[in-house]
Amino acid sequence: MPQYLFYYSQIYDKLQEKGVLDMHSKGQRIAAWIGIIALVMLYILTLIFAIFNFDGKGILLRSSLIATICVPILIWVYIWMYGLLTKKHTIASVDYDFTAGMSEDGDVEKENAPAEATTSKS
Repeated sequence: MPQYLFYYSQIYDKLQEKGVLDMHSKGQRIAAWIGIIALVMLYILTLIFAIFNFDGKGILLRSSLIATICVPILIWVYIWMYGLLTKKHTIASVDYDFTAGMSEDGDVEKENAPAEATTSKS
């Protein structure tokens, strides 16, 4: 067995012991892999349509370019809507308070700072 495979198997075993790999269900992992494969195939098809010359190339290239833009946006919207409907924080969640925990000059505030000093702005 090559050395790098042994190294990665050790990392995998340690992550499995800590429970890190159990964060997502098997269905979620399968859906993620299907999405990754679909996006990669879409990018490859766009490249093929752009390089080779055949009948109907223009329509296929345009539709492929539109899908290249729209599919990731739709995936983001689906994840965002899932977070809204289940009231869970997802990777697509919009956090409106980007400055929480930061001082006026942009530095991260200390945890032991008085509450009135962190909330007052002049």
